[in-house]
Amino acid sequence: MADKKFTVEVGPAKEANGEKPSIGPVYRSVFAKDGFPPPIDGMDCCWDVFRLSVEKYPNNRMLGRREIVNGKAGKYVWMTYKEVYDVVMKVGSSIRSCGVEQGGKCGIYGANCPEWMISMEACNAHGLYCVPLYDTLGAGAVEFIISHAEVTIAFAEEKKMPELLKTFPNAAKYLKTVVSLGKVAPEQKEEFEKFGVVVYPWEEFLLLGKDKHFDLPVKKKTDICTIMYTSGTTGDPKGVMISNNSIVTLIAGVKRLLECANEALTANDVYLSFLPLAHIFDRAIEECFIHHGASIGFWRGDVKLLVEDIGELKPTVFCAVPRVLDRIYSGLQQKISTGGLVKNTMFNFAYAFKFHNMKKGRRHYEASPLCDKMVFSKVKAGLGGRVRIILSGAAPLASHIETFLRVVACAHVLQGYGLTETCAGTFVSLPNQLDMLGTVGPPVPNVDVCLESVPEMGYDALSSIPRGEICVRGDTLFSGYYKREDLTQEVMIDGWFHTGDIGEWQPNGSLKVIDRKKNIFKLSQGEYVAVENLENIYGEISVIDMIWIYGNSFEYFLVAVINPNKPLVEKWAEQNGLAGGFEALCENPSVKEYILGELSKTAKEKKLKGFEVIKAVHLDPVPFDMERDLLTPTFKKKRPQLLKYYQNIIDIMYKNTNSAK
Repeated sequence: MADKKFTVEVGPAKEANGEKPSIGPVYRSVFAKDGFPPPIDGMDCCWDVFRLSVEKYPNNRMLGRREIVNGKAGKYVWMTYKEVYDVVMKVGSSIRSCGVEQGGKCGIYGANCPEWMISMEACNAHGLYCVPLYDTLGAGAVEFIISHAEVTIAFAEEKKMPELLKTFPNAAKYLKTVVSLGKVAPEQKEEFEKFGVVVYPWEEFLLLGKDKHFDLPVKKKTDICTIMYTSGTTGDPKGVMISNNSIVTLIAGVKRLLECANEALTANDVYLSFLPLAHIFDRAIEECFIHHGASIGFWRGDVKLLVEDIGELKPTVFCAVPRVLDRIYSGLQQKISTGGLVKNTMFNFAYAFKFHNMKKGRRHYEASPLCDKMVFSKVKAGLGGRVRIILSGAAPLASHIETFLRVVACAHVLQGYGLTETCAGTFVSLPNQLDMLGTVGPPVPNVDVCLESVPEMGYDALSSIPRGEICVRGDTLFSGYYKREDLTQEVMIDGWFHTGDIGEWQPNGSLKVIDRKKNIFKLSQGEYVAVENLENIYGEISVIDMIWIYGNSFEYFLVAVINPNKPLVEKWAEQNGLAGGFEALCENPSVKEYILGELSKTAKEKKLKGFEVIKAVHLDPVPFDMERDLLTPTFKKKRPQLLKYYQNIIDIMYKNTNSAK
């Protein structure tokens, strides 16, 4: 792999008990070939990130929300860095007035809003552990987190107050103060007070520390800044402890990466905050924006209004999870298919022409300025008109969607990879590198990465195409799982964090995530199936939005539950004379045969083995969702829950397919 362009080898393979090395060479970003980025002057903790920007950019717009006039959303109204700082100091004094000292645990529960960020910065100022309470996990998990982390004070979105009440009486052992980010109904106040909990509405809480002075404690790099609970696919949530050093190190790495790619952030950049601040992905991005004195505008909390919020805010950087980009892609496909013959032909010609030039190595804005102006500018306008970077993370983005957006969005479309334990971004693809399609790019320039062989799955880190478990080393790593040293030792070995994901190095130095170490099962004929790798392959079929593949050791073949792409299914049905709505089409045997045919075609093209071919499918018109507990908040599949939910359908598919043999 000596021809890698975007990574550099910095260490030899590690010997395994004197035998053949089971760990591949150690690589890092070519942007760090002369060493990792040094710490940014004066920035030792997350409080410094904000404090230094207040000093440097006091009058810059920092936090904005849409003004509601006569029930209608109007323009964004902004608070400057200095104005935010003044409120943060009030909140910090009020928290301390409640008896919460350095090292105390402060929960924040609800959708992103300025008060969320202000509460977080108050935690940073006084050395408190910020503990996001997951907005999507239900009262059971919220109660678990409050008790496990020993949260003594919590800020909650007004509409989440009833959910918070459900955590009592158990939560009352630790939680003594609750602050509504809005108002408090009198009956709610009475309910909380029954459990000995003091409740304040936001405006009243701001006055609690008035005329009181509390010195800001000294904060060290190694101090824990936040405990973020990861939902996982099974068991109780794990509390990931993230230090100040992890976040400030990440900021330095992202800064170097963007500067080297000629896409540095500036004070003029604008970010739309809609991905949950309870997740490290959005938290890390917003810290980077704050460091540069840039602006953060908040959505209204309704996905149906997201496009309208984008149009009003006009962000320059748009971060999303694949599910959001899937919706954008489907919406664009719908418009294209109903645009008439002339518009359709023009779009297809422009797409083919620009993509051809991009494949020849031209940058996206040089590939066809005329096509951008005449055809694709409407797509860019739909994202506000100023987006220059679209970043996808948290789950794999289908290659056909990534390719499409790279051509039509008139912006860099980048895919990243990281975990809460690695403080978000660990890999990210680079602008104008079309050969990184379908990959997560090279490492960010502040980590070392290697692959470790997984023999039981047939992955060899030292083969001509290196494959193995992705292992990460560096200062961005977490400080351990809170109160779970046993789990920490399982994943932290000799300074390397073992992600559990399987990666494949590409010739250019980018990485492709191809599988999950634990997602392996044996069929009745004794063959092992790496199911996530198959889902990635089949998931590239454009008519499939999401696929869950199932097999077990009592059966010799695979079956799948599929969320089909509505516009493409309806288009195929129309072309083939099939009537009925989308739900009826999903039940239609002809549609199932069509999709099985696409699966078989892909299996043949990708040279899959016979036992890797899917023999039966169920088409569910309702996408897998969190409401049915089928996905985690980061859109990872919950396989045990999927099996439980679809068990009857799985049984019928096996019965019908076996009886047809």
